[in-house]
Amino acid sequence: MYNVAIIGGGPAGIFAALELMKLKPEWKVILIEKGVQIEKRKCLLREGYEKCPSCKKCGLLCGWGGAGAFSDGKLTLTPDVGGHLLDYMPRKSVEDLVKYTDDTYLHFGATNEVFGTDREVFAEIEREATLAELKLVHSPVRHLGTERSLNVLKNMQDYLEKRITILYDTIADQLIVENEQVKGIITKDNQKIEAEHIIIAPGREGADWLTHEFSKNRIGMINNAVDVGVRVELPAPVFEPITEKLYESKLIYHSPTFGDEVRTFCMNPYGEVVTENYSGISTVNGHSYANYRTANTNFALLVSEKFTEPFKEPIAYGQHVARLANMLAGGVLVQRFGDLLDGRRSTPERIKSSIITPTLACATPGDLSLVLPYRQMTAIIEMLYALDKIAPGTASRYTLLYGIEVKFYSGRVKLTNDLETEGVKNLYAIGDGAGVTRGLIQASASGVHVARVICSK
Repeated sequence: MYNVAIIGGGPAGIFAALELMKLKPEWKVILIEKGVQIEKRKCLLREGYEKCPSCKKCGLLCGWGGAGAFSDGKLTLTPDVGGHLLDYMPRKSVEDLVKYTDDTYLHFGATNEVFGTDREVFAEIEREATLAELKLVHSPVRHLGTERSLNVLKNMQDYLEKRITILYDTIADQLIVENEQVKGIITKDNQKIEAEHIIIAPGREGADWLTHEFSKNRIGMINNAVDVGVRVELPAPVFEPITEKLYESKLIYHSPTFGDEVRTFCMNPYGEVVTENYSGISTVNGHSYANYRTANTNFALLVSEKFTEPFKEPIAYGQHVARLANMLAGGVLVQRFGDLLDGRRSTPERIKSSIITPTLACATPGDLSLVLPYRQMTAIIEMLYALDKIAPGTASRYTLLYGIEVKFYSGRVKLTNDLETEGVKNLYAIGDGAGVTRGLIQASASGVHVARVICSK
């Protein structure tokens, strides 16, 4: 019998465990992680494989630190970006949580440098964005870089391994619910773990499992918007006037044709494009490093669609679109923007004749118009032309578009302001997998919040 059981060793689960040990060091806490320790995580593609081998458990997504471990470690220090915590508590409370969480990252080795704090510089770029019909969200960013992010997470792992029980390479299979109260967990290898309180923090990798398990236990879900789009790669000088001042620019646009929201996401100056494997589906992402630079910058353009009844499967929708790209390309597909506009597929020869050398060598040249629905494709094209007004060269014929980038957020769990599930007591859902957050800081902050709620009981 444990006081608290945590499912998921990503930032939400890690910060829940850290706060529990700070407030109740005598408690028995167990954390269940389907992947391995952070020093054992690896990606064969990054080690020289020409094609993603589609590992059963993707080393970029599973393991200590979650999907964010191998990202470039951007901590967005505002409640306005990266999640929905403002829906559950006052703004001041979220701001305090963000500050507390950021301080914890610093304690475990994060860098001191923060971008985007100069209001005058922000106002200047904001003016240019406004003239281009773009909304620039003020979002100071602490950039760790992939290698520093790994060090910080390793420090947290070493700290917690001495204080709580951690089961690696273990998959949570079923919740034990009796009389509308959670009692424990059964793992894939039939271990029964009993706990007074259970925190579900499976990340995007475990969002599908969360949806299935909560549906089985009649825990309410709300449709989240579906985010589908592409990763854009272009020469770093194109965005350098912005990235040198803000590092990452959060830009939102409403396409004139359909009115859909398009946003930039996960901007990586001088970074590289990478592929990820979600249960056999290859998708695309981006990283950047603290001590290593490429000649390119990459970022995602995501189109948000909020579907109404009877639609209730946002994950299945995203998987379907990504599978189309995999079907055509055998993995990730890449196309020059000029070829897309001309209605022709990119070929290896056309890619080679560009001024940009792709950082994802295993991507297959092809035609994204055979994959993305017309509505989303139109919004992306219109967004690229809008961005070209503040960063000339964005809409170049040589700009590379990789597909598909999709964020597998589950339907959003119906929660109280304590992030406790409605209908099942002592069961909490946090982080990206629960549809509550969309980034490192708010995911981490949600873990802190729930830990404090449980300790107060």
